[in-house]
Amino acid sequence: MTADIHYLNLLEVSDLIRRRALSARAVCETLIARIERLDGGLHAVTQVLTDSALAEADKADREIAAGLWRGPLHGVPIGIKDLLDIGGTSSGCGGALFRDKLAPVDATAVRRLRQAGAVIIAKLHMTEGATLSHHPDLPRPENPWKAGYWPGVSSSGSGVAVAAGFCYAALGTDTGGSIRMPSTACGLSGLKPTWGRVSRHGLFPLAESFDHLGPMARTAADAAAVLQALAGVDALDPTTLPAPVPDYLAGLGGNISGLVIGVDRSLIEAEVDPPVSAAVNSALGVLQSLGARLQEIKLPDFALLSPQITPLVIAEVAAAHAETYPAQADHYGPGLRRMLDAGLRRPAVDLARAVHARAAFCGRIRLAFEDVDLLVTPGAPQPTPTWAEVEAFGEDTVALMARVARYTTPFNATGSPTLSLPCGLGPAGLPLG
Repeated sequence: MTADIHYLNLLEVSDLIRRRALSARAVCETLIARIERLDGGLHAVTQVLTDSALAEADKADREIAAGLWRGPLHGVPIGIKDLLDIGGTSSGCGGALFRDKLAPVDATAVRRLRQAGAVIIAKLHMTEGATLSHHPDLPRPENPWKAGYWPGVSSSGSGVAVAAGFCYAALGTDTGGSIRMPSTACGLSGLKPTWGRVSRHGLFPLAESFDHLGPMARTAADAAAVLQALAGVDALDPTTLPAPVPDYLAGLGGNISGLVIGVDRSLIEAEVDPPVSAAVNSALGVLQSLGARLQEIKLPDFALLSPQITPLVIAEVAAAHAETYPAQADHYGPGLRRMLDAGLRRPAVDLARAVHARAAFCGRIRLAFEDVDLLVTPGAPQPTPTWAEVEAFGEDTVALMARVARYTTPFNATGSPTLSLPCGLGPAGLPLG
């Protein structure tokens, strides 16, 4: 078993470490060696935190031997997207501007992982500024399922790292789908929690009122274990929710009989590639066989929302970079520069329209939840594309988002919790979600 420990689920390796069938150090050393051997072709990792990770693993082994078990993350290696502060390291944010700027302290999410006993093994690659494009001076991550295929954005390194067995879970951020798109492309469970459930202190923002922070892992149970450590109010982030944190693992084996699932058939079948429709319908059939009830509903047109709220999103992006752009424009890649320039040019009336469109959409989603417990949609309308197919969109980021983020962006606007789950393989052998 130890030869394949990199592909165990988080809770599986956690149990082995807790029972001392494996040491946290042995697990950490195995994953570091795997990163060193394979990441040259995958480009998921920006920094391997070897010394501190091994020290944390040794500490976990000592504590567990002494009878102090901190919970399911204790001794388990976890990766961090490279826009979250880790004290004493830089957060490159996928670009050139911040590579040499060291963070003084950990982000709240990182601090909470450490308190839960996690081993912070690496900083993980991402698109520039968490947007759609990679900085031209940096290598782009490759999908570990098949060379030449897109790994999703912007938490691309996080998705690749977990799928490739470099860590058992990773933190990602999600402003328009950046946890869920890589999770769909790489066959993971990616959780965008309710907005405000997880502190964003120590995170470089993209668009603050749309930004979410959450886990990416092999299974929903693994994601729940990570969320358990992350969730909760934080005085350093006044947007965090004061609501009590439930036990996310407690109900995972429960009965779903009577659960009402809302299904808008147009979202599953209209302009959706047949393999995706078939996979989602198959997943719905499994849920029905377990006792859930499907209810046909009509949701607002997802395709209309993205262009309506884009003025607000890009204005928030421009605000996030106000201290460095345009003053240090030479450090930015062309894709992010175009977005910032567009954000700076938007008139106030466009922002007002976007705010109103967002509020109207949120209201309609709230009404939908009066009749159902959850909604099911595809993760994307097409199987994972190749890099060449993505690059064919060129500078037309609106068209690209309309294609790859059709089902993800709406729930950044609402702040609703959203989970991406694998549900089969597409024609090229890559995951569907």
